[in-house]
Amino acid sequence: MADSLSLPIAPIAANYDHSSLLSRNSAFSSRLLPSKCFSSGKNKLNLSSLGQYSFHSLHHRVAPIRALDSDVPHPLHKGSVDFKSKKSYEQWDSLTSTFSGAANIPFLLLQLPQIILNARNLLAGNKTALLAVPWLGMLTGLLGNLSLLSYFAKKKEKEAAVVQTLGVLSTYVVISQLAMAEAMPLPHFMATSVVVGSGLILNLLNYYNILNRRIWQIWEDFITVGGLSVLPQIMWSTFVPFIPNSILPGAIAFILAVAAVTMAHTGKLSEKGVKFVGAISGWTATLLFMWMPVSQMWTNFLNPDNIKGLSAISMLLAMTGNGLMIPRALFIRDFMWFTGSTWGTVSYGYANIVCLYIFNSIGREFFIAATVGLISWLGITLWRDTVVHEYESPIRTLKELVFGS
Repeated sequence: MADSLSLPIAPIAANYDHSSLLSRNSAFSSRLLPSKCFSSGKNKLNLSSLGQYSFHSLHHRVAPIRALDSDVPHPLHKGSVDFKSKKSYEQWDSLTSTFSGAANIPFLLLQLPQIILNARNLLAGNKTALLAVPWLGMLTGLLGNLSLLSYFAKKKEKEAAVVQTLGVLSTYVVISQLAMAEAMPLPHFMATSVVVGSGLILNLLNYYNILNRRIWQIWEDFITVGGLSVLPQIMWSTFVPFIPNSILPGAIAFILAVAAVTMAHTGKLSEKGVKFVGAISGWTATLLFMWMPVSQMWTNFLNPDNIKGLSAISMLLAMTGNGLMIPRALFIRDFMWFTGSTWGTVSYGYANIVCLYIFNSIGREFFIAATVGLISWLGITLWRDTVVHEYESPIRTLKELVFGS
């Protein structure tokens, strides 16, 4: 999700816990394997039957899941997953992971020019130039990156987690440059450094299943409250001065977030309510990045001349980076990830390219190439996913994505 930039997490209450594919103290759980893999009347593995079910297949075979269950790590098919084209399914599984990992390249290229420019200004002693970079906006993006990193790390989506880690590190470099230029208050920078360092370490430990569950709950509660507090405040601030400048939206959201997390931990919520709270941090991070193009388009509407300051290459990179993650999100039926990536591709990258074309800032050839490329990519993604699942229509694919099985 865009920048995750940059532009692609969730607290666990009492019953948020999801078992991993391998138990720490036992062999495969019988829940995760077909019944014929076990000897009758005994809970022992039948190795001859197990042979046809590779660890790779079990790890990647995904089931349609509801949006509120998007944070479940690697949901598995509840029924049979016997496809005639098992090879093509696994090839598409591997290819979508590769696409997701490749998103690192455009996202890195998006942030790199700003890092280089800041470094040049610092070396030249021109600290004033760095005041043009809003540290609060960078901090918001950083929180979004950390939230999505936790989300993907918990789902064991390595490539997507790496994209978010790169977003965290590259944004932190920019924030460090702002602190050196005294464009960001030192206490805020120190607090940010502690959060970033803690977040990276905790996510690494959790990815390898060596983190205490209680500590992970505390971290997820933190990013839930933080994300839910920041989102409405950012939305409100976009329309200032047309509406009064106020911290009330963020304050109200903070109180509600703390109350929701507390109720989830004390058993005051229904099972559906607990799932809702568990999905808040991932969705708020996604909505933060989804709001970026809304804010940009609002700025374009108010000041059309500012469009000339947009870089067509940057918009193309944003569209490409987000677009590369769409196939994986669709393949694993992650509605939240798919929503954020598609929105970033269309509304952030492509919509700004359209604006640049309307105001004659780019040529017709560039616009047509971007349009054809985007439509072709989305079409091929939907068609290929339909084929590997052996569905007759892509409508079923989209239905599974949105509503689950």
